[in-house]
Amino acid sequence: MHSYENRTEAGQVLSRELADIEFETRPVVMAIPNGGIPVAVEIARSLDADLDSIIVRKLQVPGNTEAGFGALTSHGSLILNDRLVRSIGLNQRQIELVVRQTEEQIERRRSDYRGLVGIVDPSRKDVILVDDGLASGYTMKAAIESVRTLAPNTISVAVPTSSGSAADLITKEVQRLVCPRIESGFIFAVANAYRHWYDVPDSEVIEILERYRG
Repeated sequence: MHSYENRTEAGQVLSRELADIEFETRPVVMAIPNGGIPVAVEIARSLDADLDSIIVRKLQVPGNTEAGFGALTSHGSLILNDRLVRSIGLNQRQIELVVRQTEEQIERRRSDYRGLVGIVDPSRKDVILVDDGLASGYTMKAAIESVRTLAPNTISVAVPTSSGSAADLITKEVQRLVCPRIESGFIFAVANAYRHWYDVPDSEVIEILERYRG
């Protein structure tokens, strides 16, 4: 059963959940693009927060574009799923090659966003990291570790839907996880939480960031 009509409604639901939290500073909402941006802008608007983005790319398993063995962020943090790396037998040279390719993807993505990402300093601020859902949780874990190096006041994660294993992983890493829909079971897909699901294009990300900033 779908919980949300679309990402906009999901962001509005999260906004209501976050409304009762007393943050010590004006929050910074940091979205993981592309799908996290339409969710995050609703939260930023309701909290009168700064809005920014942190680019996170999964490290793709060679020969399988859907599977990832870790993640890399635009702040340079690298997270590896060591258990998976061992189980599929990746060697150091293969890992380094994928990391280099992923760094190039991040730079292209940063260029595509026309300087609209990475401009808000989260130091000593209450940071809310947002995505449209957590499957493995490793993308969000990489984002958390990146932000942590910038010395924020607190880190919260707000997502509309999550697998149970990802929720367990992320809960240990942050001050709070806000997630109205946590699913158990072997089969999980972020898209199942939404009636209207699509791949968010870069043009929509740019439009949202430009419009929000004035």
